[in-house]
Amino acid sequence: MENKRDYYEVLGVSKEADSSAIKKAYRKLAKKYHPDTNAGNAEAEKRFKEISEAYAVLGDEEKKKLYDEFGHIAFEPGFNADAARAQKQYGYENFGSDNSQNGYREYHFNGSGGDDIFGDLFGNMFRRGAKGGNFHSEGFHNDSGFYQQFHQRENDGFYGKHGFHETYSGKGENLEAEISLTFDEAVFGCDKMITLQEAGGNRTLKVHIPAGIDTGQSVRLRGKGHPGIGGGEPGDLLLKAKVGRKPGYERKGVDVYTTVSIPYTTAALGGETRVSTLYGDVSCKIKEGTQSGSKIRLRGKGIVSMKNPNVHGDQYVTVQIQVPRHLNQQARRKLMEYKQACG
Repeated sequence: MENKRDYYEVLGVSKEADSSAIKKAYRKLAKKYHPDTNAGNAEAEKRFKEISEAYAVLGDEEKKKLYDEFGHIAFEPGFNADAARAQKQYGYENFGSDNSQNGYREYHFNGSGGDDIFGDLFGNMFRRGAKGGNFHSEGFHNDSGFYQQFHQRENDGFYGKHGFHETYSGKGENLEAEISLTFDEAVFGCDKMITLQEAGGNRTLKVHIPAGIDTGQSVRLRGKGHPGIGGGEPGDLLLKAKVGRKPGYERKGVDVYTTVSIPYTTAALGGETRVSTLYGDVSCKIKEGTQSGSKIRLRGKGIVSMKNPNVHGDQYVTVQIQVPRHLNQQARRKLMEYKQACG
């Protein structure tokens, strides 16, 4: 078995550390040694993999229990927890010790129960023979009871065929990053090019931004996050959107809010005015006697829903009445006549 550092030592926590402390320690170290911030640093890449492997075990309650009980060997190919616990009952010696040479691993069994030991521990598998498995007997020694050596070739498929081989693997952690978008890019969708800094160099990806995305929502790139452990699949890259502002427009969900200024006479007598929308200008009717602060609702002129492209929000237009700052003599006279007419 490859010599590995204690997982608690790798993360810099004690064995009494709870899940919160373990997670906090992992995130701190992962950020420090992540390939994105250590491009070309082989030692940092090695540390990052070591940290990720340690957290994949200590961050999982069941795997942590196995590690606390058996150590690293619990995740070696062919390890069986029940068999390991049985050694205490039968007095097996050096279970799981690694005296391997040329791809062999050696297990020693000491006891006085003859073949019944194997029957009790592994059923009658050894009596029948392991078809397809390179398991070899190498003699008997009677000076301390029944003693037999078994050698197993690494990765020979023996345990897999008999239900004892469970390859340890873990999915990589998700990676989060922020992507800045203009108001229109978020409204209509777009394709963006992003660059990821990795240990082997920079990698450029084309990302499609769906129409209707809003600040805080994310685009998921599957398999672009932290690498997996033990052949496990990599995590995902989550790009969190940060949408810029557009002068004159305020967004609330899929609805947008704007304002329009109309002359005093249009508000009093009624008429039409041009209103700008995300999709171009439209003509709106103004009712006679429209008051300042009144709202016009333009159905379907809002933002498309990310969940359903057939659904759009609305645009709400607040009317502001223009008060003339300068009046010529004729306009002033007419306005005075209006004032007198109104009493």
